[in-house]
Amino acid sequence: MLDGNNGVLTLASTSAPKMDEAALIRAAQRGDEVAFEQLVRAYDQSVLRLALNLLRSPEDASDVYQEAFLRVYRNLHSFRFDCSFHTWLYRIVTNLCLDHLRKRKVRREESTVVETAEGPLDRIDSVTEERAHGNPQRNLLSRELGSRIEAVLAELTPRERMVFELRHYQGLRLRAIGEMLGTSEEAAKNCLFRATQKMRAALGDFV
Repeated sequence: MLDGNNGVLTLASTSAPKMDEAALIRAAQRGDEVAFEQLVRAYDQSVLRLALNLLRSPEDASDVYQEAFLRVYRNLHSFRFDCSFHTWLYRIVTNLCLDHLRKRKVRREESTVVETAEGPLDRIDSVTEERAHGNPQRNLLSRELGSRIEAVLAELTPRERMVFELRHYQGLRLRAIGEMLGTSEEAAKNCLFRATQKMRAALGDFV
């Protein structure tokens, strides 16, 4: 439920009989907070995972998680079942992520990249690299490739980056990506093509 003092989304410990998703949505639309909490529980981990994978920042992902479910809470009455709830929810999440990426691009900073003596290093990859005991030269090339990819992603438009990551890192189909971004499958395909061309041009000596 929503804490009126600080606007933070919290879940009550109340248990209730399981209902199918459509019934949960209709009950939540009528003001049933327990039904709404069950909807949140059904999607909270996937929403947080998607935001974290797209933004590469736990802090930004947490902000998107909170704001996404606040928007669902405020706008659930407008959901008309003309698309799946999953698509509607993820459209909210991806739009919030796009806003963060646009702001980040303006600031020209990548919040998960830290400067080291050896150059930029992505904290997400650092744990894996620290545990690697393979060929040092291979590890160096892998690190350089990862840094190059992050640099290219940072130069893409926010929409190009979103489509590229949803397709290649999340494994979503272009039709689903188009629905999530409120556009057509063809538009998503064209956006992915532009992003892929830029990536290939920048990584020419690696591929």
